[in-house]
Amino acid sequence: MAERQRERVDWRDGDVPVSTLFDDPYYSLENGLAETRHVFLAGNDLPARFVPGFRIAELGFGTGLNFLAALAAFRAAGAGGKLHFTSFEAFPMPMTEMSKALAQFPDLPGDVLLSDQTAYVPPKLAGADYELQVIQGDARQTLPAWNGQADAWFLDGFSPAKNPELWEAALMAEVARHTAPGGTFATYTAAGDVRRALDAAGFDVTRVPGFGRKRHMSVGRLR
Repeated sequence: MAERQRERVDWRDGDVPVSTLFDDPYYSLENGLAETRHVFLAGNDLPARFVPGFRIAELGFGTGLNFLAALAAFRAAGAGGKLHFTSFEAFPMPMTEMSKALAQFPDLPGDVLLSDQTAYVPPKLAGADYELQVIQGDARQTLPAWNGQADAWFLDGFSPAKNPELWEAALMAEVARHTAPGGTFATYTAAGDVRRALDAAGFDVTRVPGFGRKRHMSVGRLR
């Protein structure tokens, strides 16, 4: 893996991981798990929509928190079958840093991800009730090449002001192209450029209350 693809993590207040590549925290300084549940789960009307074989796709795997929160909710919902989760990540977090981040959330099934045998999360992991695929590389190249579709999208790149490449209109169009009929997205950002790009891509976009100090976030359903 090229050096430019290696994430370097600093820690704020001792336990909140911050990307040094983008100068942005991986999740809310207030409560990362509560943020995930508010933005990505509730924002996609989950767990109510869970069915066997439900498909989630994500831009920005980060610490793996969103995946683990989704898997925990899928298990608690008792939908049966498997949760299919695909994430696109250009700058994977080293396993040692991921382990430290996820230690803050001991109620999540962190053992699904964490291993002493690998430096990074493997490209594919599977269990009795989940299939995880982490596709490494620039999503502007890897998402167009993906042959899957998602019932729900977690758009969780770093801030559009600091990571504009992951919010470009062309990439939002690919998100729509890889969304099942009636599928949804949720994201913590309410940036006008992002909302307009998602609307142009084919989503009905709504600005709703955000988490914590963020006044607004965005959700939408494919038209």
